[in-house]
Amino acid sequence: MLLSAEHITRSLGARILLDDVSLYLDRGEKLGVIGPNGTGKSTLLKLLAGAEEPEGGRVRLDPNVRLEYLPQTPVYEPENTALKQVFAGLDDSAREVAEHEAKTVLTRLGLGDYGRKMGTLSGGERRRVALASVLVRPADILLLDEPTNHLDAGMTAWLEDYLKRYKGVLVMVTHDRYFLERIVGRMVEVENAKLTFYTGNYAQYLQRKAELLEMAQASERKRQALLRREYQWVMQGAKARGTKSRERLERYEALKDQDTPTLRGRVEVTALSSRLGKKTVELRRVSKAFGDRVVIRDFSCILLRDDRVGVIGDNGSGKSTLLNLLAGRLQPDQGEVEIGETVRIGYFSQENPPMDPNQRVIDYMKDVGNYIETAVGTLSAGQLLEQFLFSGNQQYSPIGKLSGGEKRRLFLLSILAGAPNVLLLDEPTNDLDIDTLTVLEDYLETFPGAVVAVSHDRYFLDKMAKRTFLVDGTGVVTETAGGYEEWLKTVEAQETTNVNIPKKEKPKGTRKLKFSYQEQREFETVEEDIAALEAELAKVVEKQEWQASDYMALEKLQAQQEELEKQLEAKMERWVYLTDLNERIQAQKER
Repeated sequence: MLLSAEHITRSLGARILLDDVSLYLDRGEKLGVIGPNGTGKSTLLKLLAGAEEPEGGRVRLDPNVRLEYLPQTPVYEPENTALKQVFAGLDDSAREVAEHEAKTVLTRLGLGDYGRKMGTLSGGERRRVALASVLVRPADILLLDEPTNHLDAGMTAWLEDYLKRYKGVLVMVTHDRYFLERIVGRMVEVENAKLTFYTGNYAQYLQRKAELLEMAQASERKRQALLRREYQWVMQGAKARGTKSRERLERYEALKDQDTPTLRGRVEVTALSSRLGKKTVELRRVSKAFGDRVVIRDFSCILLRDDRVGVIGDNGSGKSTLLNLLAGRLQPDQGEVEIGETVRIGYFSQENPPMDPNQRVIDYMKDVGNYIETAVGTLSAGQLLEQFLFSGNQQYSPIGKLSGGEKRRLFLLSILAGAPNVLLLDEPTNDLDIDTLTVLEDYLETFPGAVVAVSHDRYFLDKMAKRTFLVDGTGVVTETAGGYEEWLKTVEAQETTNVNIPKKEKPKGTRKLKFSYQEQREFETVEEDIAALEAELAKVVEKQEWQASDYMALEKLQAQQEELEKQLEAKMERWVYLTDLNERIQAQKER
C-alpha cells in the first residue's frame, strides 16, 4: 500500500463534501474518479496530494513514494519560459536528465516553442505546461484532475497511450469515457459525501450501477407493499383479545422509519427549440486570415435543418474561427455567410461569459426569463433550475460558491432555455460531469435543429456527429462521414493507399541522406547497449525472487527495474530510428 486516506471528513461551508470516507492505493493501481459536479472529486484529489488538510481523519503517504499532482488550476510564474516552468523546483542534475523528455512531451502537447513566457500563454496552454511538468518527473503516484481538458483529439490519444504504459499508481478525475474504458481497472464514485467503489472499467461500472439501482428499487417496492399491509392492519380496530401485537406494531414503526434508497437527481432538458425555416446557415467560398496566417481558405458548406457536425483539429488550427463565422460573430475576408431569417443561434462558448460572483443563481436565470416555455409546459426559472439539479438552497446562493462544472452547467442551461434552433457548441464537454454529458447527448439526438460541435471528446463525437470537419491549420477544411472513429478509419485507409502507391523517382538534386558523426557512432554501439540493458534488467528481476521477504530491498529493486525498462524502451526507439535511416541511406546508394 503506497497511500491511504482513512475516515476523511471535509466540508465547504455548511455543505459536507466527504463524510468519514476511506481510500487505499496499492502498487500499479489505476483508479478513475467520477461523480456529479460539485460533489468533491477535486477536493478528494487535493487531500490525497496534501494540498489541503482534512477536518477529520488522516492521509498517509509512504515516505519513499514520489507523488505528482495536476490540479485544475495550476500555479505558475508569469516570467518563466514554458521549459523553465516544467523544471520548477528541480535541481540542475535532474533537469539535465529530464530535458530531452520534457521537450518531447511539450512538443506532443502542442508547445514546441519552449521559450514562450507563461504570462503570454492561454489558459489551456498553461494547463498543458503543468501536465508536461507532472509527466516528466519520476513519480510512483500520479494524481490528475481532468488531464484531457484543453487537449485536442491527437494529444488525447497520445496521453491515453502514455498512461496505459505508465507503471505507477494513477488516480484521475476525468469525464473522458474512453479513458475510463481503456485505462482504469477500478472506479470510485463520489456521491452524497460517500465513496462507492466498483471493480473494472467504465462499461463494467455502468453494468454494476444498473444492477445496484434495480436491486434498491426492488427492495423499496417490497418495503412499500409491506408498509401498506401493516398500515391497514394498524388502522383496523382491535380484535377479540382487545390489543394489537406489540411486536407487529414495532415492526410497522421500523418499516416506516427505514431510510429509502437515495436516488441521484437526474438532469433533464426539456426546453423547446424555435421553429426553423428552410434556410439555415450557408458559407460560400469563405476565407479568413489573421495577419499573414490563413485559417480558413475558400470553404463552402450548407447546414441542413437536422445536421450533426463534429469539428476537429489541432489546438489553434481555426476550429473556433469556423464556429464564429457560422454564428455571424466574425466577418470573412472573402466569400459570404448567409443566415436564414428564422435562425436562432445558441452559442455555447469554450469559456463561460463573465458571471457576477455575487449574483444569485436564480437571478442569473431570471435574466433569461422569469417563465420559459418547455416541452412539459411553462416553467418558472426556479423550476427549470431544479430540473438541472440546482437545489433550492443553491438557487439562492451566489454564483461564486458554485464549482467550475456547476457554472458550466448553469451556462448551458441559459443557452438551452433561450430556445435556439441552431446550436453551436465550442468544447461542450469541458468541466461537465458524465451525467450531464449523457443527457446532453440524448437531448441532441432529438433536438429539432442543426448542431455543430467543436470537441476533443472522442466518445461525444462518435455518439453525436453524422459528419466531421477537419480544420488542418493551413486553411483547408475537409469533410468525412460519421464521427471521430470513422474519420480515423478514413485517414488510416488513405495512409495505407498512399504506402501502396509506387514511389516516383526522386528528382535530381535531392539532398543526400547520411549519418551525422554522432549518429554513426551511436548506430555502431546501439545493439550492444540494448543487450547490456537487457542483461542488467534480467539480473534485477532475478534478485527480486530471493529478496521477496525484504520489503525495503525489494522496493529498491522494483524502482531500479522501472528505470531500466524506461532506458531500454528509449534505446529501442532510437535503434528503430537509426536502423530505418541506415536502410534508406543504403537504398539511396544503390540507386
